[in-house]
Amino acid sequence: MNSLKHQDSKAPDLLLPRTSAPGSPSSSVFDLPTQNAGPMTPIAMRPKPPAIHTQALERSDQGTGPKSPKSKQSYVVISGGTGGNAICACHLNACYVLPVSDDGGSSSEIIRVLGGPSIGDIRSRLVRLIPPAPPRSPLDAIRKLLAHRLPAHYSERQARDEWRDIAEGRSTLWEGIPTDRKETIRGFLVYFESEVLKRAHKNFTFVNGSIGNYFIAAAQGFFRSLPSAIFLFSSITNSQANILPVVVTNHTVTIAADLENGERLVGQCEISHPVPTATTTETELPFISINAMSPHDEVDGMDVRQKQRQQNVMFEPEKKDYYEPLSARISRLLYINAYGMEIHPNPNPDYIASLNTNDVLVYSCGSLWTSIMPCLAFRGVASAIARSHTLKAKVLLLNSQNDRETDGYTAVDYILAIARTLNSQYQVPAYGLGNTITTYPTSAFITDLVYLKGGLVNVDVKRITTLGVRCTEVTPDAESRDVPKFTVSCVKQAIEEILARPRT
Repeated sequence: MNSLKHQDSKAPDLLLPRTSAPGSPSSSVFDLPTQNAGPMTPIAMRPKPPAIHTQALERSDQGTGPKSPKSKQSYVVISGGTGGNAICACHLNACYVLPVSDDGGSSSEIIRVLGGPSIGDIRSRLVRLIPPAPPRSPLDAIRKLLAHRLPAHYSERQARDEWRDIAEGRSTLWEGIPTDRKETIRGFLVYFESEVLKRAHKNFTFVNGSIGNYFIAAAQGFFRSLPSAIFLFSSITNSQANILPVVVTNHTVTIAADLENGERLVGQCEISHPVPTATTTETELPFISINAMSPHDEVDGMDVRQKQRQQNVMFEPEKKDYYEPLSARISRLLYINAYGMEIHPNPNPDYIASLNTNDVLVYSCGSLWTSIMPCLAFRGVASAIARSHTLKAKVLLLNSQNDRETDGYTAVDYILAIARTLNSQYQVPAYGLGNTITTYPTSAFITDLVYLKGGLVNVDVKRITTLGVRCTEVTPDAESRDVPKFTVSCVKQAIEEILARPRT
């Protein structure tokens, strides 16, 4: 969906940027070079697009038929947030399934004022998957612009002034960006501002705002399609990233977590990293306010209105290791509507289809209940995973340490939580003696656990093995900090070892 095949023989000159005014090079659509080439470079010597540019189209043509021995493994990677960003390079031939329920950071302000699904996790992954490019190259300049965040320490006036420079094309961030891409990006940023101005009474703040978030939010609002916004971002950045939002909707998606003591936390921020704002305290939970809705607000079964925040949620990732524990463990994750009632939205059909057309399923590292579970708590996902005819391995990358959501968890707790969430969505009529309810075994969802040597989460290999899950320990790279982290090399090593084992 996000890939266009290059036609080198018909238009080889498109591999080089055209030039117009000094400092404002032009380029051809979908063919922005990642490396600089001199104006006199012969056509035969000009760089060709990397093979990855056509992998998605080639994979779609293959369907579910047998793959040749030389073909690379294809992956479905489930993860949101920043947890899996560092190891994206492990999966060159992959589709990434991401939740659209994050209500923190810059996304919180966009949702508060404009509504719509959260695009923060998607933008983060799209930026990470932009192809490498030399410093000061056009692609590097685009990356810097779309990854730029207005500083959190700015005053409202300073943030608005910098935003104005960017929107009007005067900022130094535009230097080196080809004219056609500049005007395309700027056009959507201007559209974003116009939508904000229509809602001036809501006092949108640009402090801590992400330019990439503004661009994707504008494209989603303009096209009324999140997949179209993802395609536009990928096309402008020459990225062949196959990003699948877990739900395709134009409305705000809200998750909630029920605790074992009966409490309910609403919104990803309250579950994962509650941050005090001008209108809430650390101990005050958001509430659903039906009266707060204006006549112009769009509401469907996935739209929830909480107490109005007056500023972005200033979450600082480096402080995530320091948290206030939950009052009880999370028992389940669910989706709710504007009235606080549980709903069962349909997952993205492309997500379900991907589970039967790829080779390896990876539950990537990241927050268990707010990055992984929002992609699993749907009807139809359990059977798609368990009954897949193409998945050779279903791999869980175990976090090296726990966070607020998993305080006190062992590796067994992670595995059982995933299996329980998937089985709870798999509902079939009771039958047999004793009115027995059938469920899938744990090994139908997870076949392999990969964990880091020196990690802080306890791994009971014997008990995990009795669940039908094989354990693979990997040694972290030498440059890892006190708490080991997954890297590209160690994840590749683990998956290669898993796939080399005979299948039973």
